[in-house]
Amino acid sequence: MDIVLSCDKLNKKYGRTYALRDLDIKLEENVIYGLLGRNGAGKTTLLNVIAGGLFANDGTIEVRGQKLSKGALPEDCCFVRENNKLFGGARLIEILQFASNFYPDWDWPFAHKLIQTFGLNPNQKIKQLSRGTESLVGNIIGLSSRSALTLFDEPILGLDVVMRERFYKELLEDYANHPRTILLSTHLIDEISPIAERVYIIDKGSILLHDEMNQIRMSAHLIRGNSDAVATFTKGKRVLHTESYGYGKLAAIYEKLNDEDRLQARKLDITIENLTLQRFFSYLIEGGH
Repeated sequence: MDIVLSCDKLNKKYGRTYALRDLDIKLEENVIYGLLGRNGAGKTTLLNVIAGGLFANDGTIEVRGQKLSKGALPEDCCFVRENNKLFGGARLIEILQFASNFYPDWDWPFAHKLIQTFGLNPNQKIKQLSRGTESLVGNIIGLSSRSALTLFDEPILGLDVVMRERFYKELLEDYANHPRTILLSTHLIDEISPIAERVYIIDKGSILLHDEMNQIRMSAHLIRGNSDAVATFTKGKRVLHTESYGYGKLAAIYEKLNDEDRLQARKLDITIENLTLQRFFSYLIEGGH
């Protein structure tokens, strides 16, 4: 597939503190990505650097093979910020009318459908909206823009479960009909897992893991058994976390297990469980690099 956007060795410093450190990512055409990390991990900084709102100290950004100049927004890109900073005195429909001028593929019928789906009043003023409703306005812009590259920063902030599910449903259905590259930044890995095809996990400004979501599901395991047996089984494997209890031990590993591995586990009297994605995420972050 074609590479829509690539970041190479990005660094962003505030004084002596790195917000981004030697960060590399590549986004392919027509793929939904998850950008996962806890608050302060560098997600918003990365998106702002990509969108031209911040300048990197070092590194390069290329869009379809062409180097992006500092401060320039990638062509045919929509960035839905966590804090939209929409003009409070304007009505919702006026904000959408203004936004539509920036996106040549804007779909008005779809925008009106989303207003109804999310139960919004198009004539309500932005300053009267709740935090969650403001998020929905930004999401309508992101989806209706039909941009080839769409960046969402915490798109479900302030939304209840029903509205989050509606947003994900609309995103997936529209993506199926109008494929493009979408990057969703969030700290909720369990919610993003049915949506994202691939993920980047970021912490302290660096990428800890880049993989397909299905690969993560198949490779994240919790191993339990006798301490010596667990130590034998996990030798040479990527261990994210260990805990001891009495004569026993558990270990969280990231490894695609084959038939030989499972046969060895049975011989060692070891149990293998699938690790929940949220626990995998926590263990990976706690383990650092």
